[in-house]
Amino acid sequence: MGIFERFLSLWIALAIGAGVALGALFPGAAAAIEALQVAVAVAISLFGLNSGAALATVVGVLVEVPVMLSLVGIANRNAALFPYRAS
Repeated sequence: MGIFERFLSLWIALAIGAGVALGALFPGAAAAIEALQVAVAVAISLFGLNSGAALATVVGVLVEVPVMLSLVGIANRNAALFPYRAS
């Protein structure tokens, strides 16, 4: 049994928690994640459940996207710290 199957309930709980947090912090993020579900399904169907490519696709959706959206939100809230100069 692989690490994914061994900790499946933990992965599911983390995914649910990430979904709830994203929904509360970024209401528009749901549409972006729905579009990425196709990529996860394609990666799993092409490479199999135990492949690194499928895991990387899932991690990208569950970790990278929320982190980038959080950084954009922080930057937007602190826009005064980033002066804009037109060239």
